Amino acid sequence: MALVRYNPFTEEELPAPFRLFQDSVNRLLNDQQVRPWTPAVDIFETENELVLKADVPEVELKDIDIRLENGTLSLKGERKFENEEKKKGFHRVERSYGSFARYFTLPDSVDPEHVAAEYNDGVLTVTLPKKEMAKPRSIQVKVNGQHGETKAGKTVEAKATK
Repeated sequence: MALVRYNPFTEEELPAPFRLFQDSVNRLLNDQQVRPWTPAVDIFETENELVLKADVPEVELKDIDIRLENGTLSLKGERKFENEEKKKGFHRVERSYGSFARYFTLPDSVDPEHVAAEYNDGVLTVTLPKKEMAKPRSIQVKVNGQHGETKAGKTVEAKATK
């Protein structure tokens, strides 16, 4: 009878901090020739969307995996160290190589059906549009006079919430 390793959590079921810790430890223990790395990410919000930009230089598009599941955006990929370069007589190798994984919890206001991604000059841009209910809208406020007259009021910006 073969022994089967018990794993109470699959990778997707682990909370994000534990996944990051597990990824870091696995990379340190398994890959002694390269340093682990995590691409830098900027996330900003506009009126209509959230935008995530990740610096992934020298990572080929085929080596990048983007998934959106259960309100979590995952970016996975790998920057490979070319073995042919080792023959060139490097004096120092400071850049990091290897696999990476980043996970981002998204707000409910993101529309998962219209997510788009672009890759240009080593920068991966993921655009996450907001649902219509989450976009700011103007509401006309009317003021009633003493004898039931309606006067023009003030327009205020309101943000719809769930």
